[in-house]
Amino acid sequence: MDVIAAFGLSASAGLNAYIPMLVVSLLARFTGLIELSGGWRALESWWVIGVLLVLSLVEFFADKIPAVNHINDIIQTFIRPTAGAILFAASANVITEIHPILSMIAGLLVAGGVHAVKSLVVRPAVTVTTAGVGDVPISVMEDVIATTLSVLSVLIPILVAIILVILSVWLIWWISNRATKNQAQS
Repeated sequence: MDVIAAFGLSASAGLNAYIPMLVVSLLARFTGLIELSGGWRALESWWVIGVLLVLSLVEFFADKIPAVNHINDIIQTFIRPTAGAILFAASANVITEIHPILSMIAGLLVAGGVHAVKSLVVRPAVTVTTAGVGDVPISVMEDVIATTLSVLSVLIPILVAIILVILSVWLIWWISNRATKNQAQS
């Protein structure tokens, strides 16, 4: 894995903390695609895999229940950036000479940024424009994106880089358009 994979995994953690950690744990445990070093090998433990599986299921269902999903997002404000920091450091440390503290800061910022956009911009806009009806489909889409992005980050990191750039440009355009529309309505 490389730094691009680290960015993809930590971005995925901004959507769902446990899916990318579970993907990394399972791939490290059962394939040769990920070779974790040092203390990061703990992610391959059956206990860690079991806990991540349970937490993934809890988050999956909590995020689909109205009102509970907002509480879940508040709780996840601390967990998702932490997961991003762990994933970035664990994956970037495998092949690069990036200091683990810098890796953790980068992962924290990437996952925290994705989580902030999700919970402060996208989700409230979906809730307001659909009267809450769109929350469950958006949540399912986030889980699918988190899973796909996690797997692709390991298998085809350059594709993840292209996807992240396209999504960033689209998000900036979307936020800009909303701001322009809001100013026109005022």
